[in-house]
Amino acid sequence: MNRSNRVALLMLLAWPILAGAQSPAPPAQRAILVTGASTGIGRKVTERLAADGYFVFAGARKPEDLKALGALKNVQAVRLDVTKQDEIDAVAGLISKSGRGLYGLVNNAGIATVGTVADMKPEEFDLLMAVNLYGPYRMTRAVEPLIIAAKGRVINIGSIGGIGFSSNLMAYGMSKHALEAFSESLIVQLKESGATASIIEPGNYNSEIGKNALQRIGPDAQALRDKGYRLTADRSQYKDPDEVADAVEKALFEPSPKHRYMVTPNQEEAEWAVSSLIGQLVQLNEGQPYTYSRDQLVKMLDDALAHARPRTNQH
Repeated sequence: MNRSNRVALLMLLAWPILAGAQSPAPPAQRAILVTGASTGIGRKVTERLAADGYFVFAGARKPEDLKALGALKNVQAVRLDVTKQDEIDAVAGLISKSGRGLYGLVNNAGIATVGTVADMKPEEFDLLMAVNLYGPYRMTRAVEPLIIAAKGRVINIGSIGGIGFSSNLMAYGMSKHALEAFSESLIVQLKESGATASIIEPGNYNSEIGKNALQRIGPDAQALRDKGYRLTADRSQYKDPDEVADAVEKALFEPSPKHRYMVTPNQEEAEWAVSSLIGQLVQLNEGQPYTYSRDQLVKMLDDALAHARPRTNQH
């Protein structure tokens, strides 16, 4: 065999090695922290992300829930009560030491309750705010350096109840309206770092939020029913929150995420939310020195819609 043939043969034999050496390394497995991961939206988000190959730190409080979450592939269950700063700090420290970094935080943990100013006990109001509002603030503050280092994303689970309002859901609506402001502020705060934030605004989906509220209210539930409140633990008449999990994944990984992802199971709930915003616009605009005419408002709307994404397919 002449020299040129030997060289050609050696190059052919070496090709798999050279090709392998030049192939790009697979990207690191992105890690996401999900609070309130035991049931409902949090569990669906955890399952969806883990099934799609992401690593999920799944926060829960009860030992049985931690065990169930820990059995899932790509999931590490972490004990996490978002009202307890020591547990928040412990989880942030655990993630820092894991070497995985943290690309995303999904502030999902939340509770609901019913009652007007007169009917709601102050301790129930305080607990709801501690979970629904202070929880996302404390969680974000604890892991923000990790999110910024990864140029990652903070996802807050709001509600269409943070767009419209209901007198019987006073405290819940307050917390979700405040979460809207928190999310918008985060977007501005994080902009220069390369990280960002979004808020998901679900309608009514199947979860254990009603069951948990009734267990917490306990003996007072009947008195509230006597006053006309609708209280039920069973939400099985609603769809499972797969659509919400899909929106969370898009908010985490779309190249250009939206600020807001409204996700409703039907057109009626979407119409209620959008109509609520239009009603607020009319109230803001009416009877003040700088009121805009209908034509001016329509032009503003047209200008805004020119930059909006197209309508998606119906569910």
